[in-house]
Amino acid sequence: MANIARDAIRVGLEVGTKRTFAWADDWPGWCRAGRDEAAALAALEAAASRYAQVAAGAGLALPWHHAMSFEVVERVPGDATTDFGAPAQVAGIDRVPTSAAQAERIVAILEAAWSALDAIVAAAPAELRRGPRGGGRDRDKVFAHVVAAENAYARVIGLKHREPDPKDRAAVAAQRQAISALLREPSDGSPIGGRRWPPKTAARRITWHVLDHAWEIEDRAETPAAP
Repeated sequence: MANIARDAIRVGLEVGTKRTFAWADDWPGWCRAGRDEAAALAALEAAASRYAQVAAGAGLALPWHHAMSFEVVERVPGDATTDFGAPAQVAGIDRVPTSAAQAERIVAILEAAWSALDAIVAAAPAELRRGPRGGGRDRDKVFAHVVAAENAYARVIGLKHREPDPKDRAAVAAQRQAISALLREPSDGSPIGGRRWPPKTAARRITWHVLDHAWEIEDRAETPAAP
């Protein structure tokens, strides 16, 4: 990408045949999809102000401004999961070491995303607006899906944690605390527990999933404007 500003945000691209994901390397969970590279980058930029609120919850200031620019630092090929609608690949930029301070920052963003999800769930009605074809889960089922997915992610990084009842907030908090504790450890960039995901991949994937569904609930809780 030519004429990159000095404060350009480093991004990676996961390129499938039907869908591309763009993610900000230094900002776990700031990850959006589009039908191609340009659309994914446009979606990433469109989500900047929304993600900035999550960053602020972690005590961080997103360098977001009207003339935002991105620097694509890596492209990785996607697969069927990418095209289905979820980022799935480990990138080379995920395999770098993370210091204790960097790990703490990653966890702060993840925990801010969880707090954002909880606040959105608390404010949303139980029944959400349906999609154009009448589809879509209601609030509690979306939240239950996030909790169940996090249990699966925990296993990917070597945690054997009983899947909590989504209505048991103490159990949900315990699962989150276990994930945070593991991601808080400094790393040489190797997969956690010798498995599949390095810490940066795990943080990106988990935080993206939390925010993707938090924003889904928020959007579908709104009453569409009258024509």
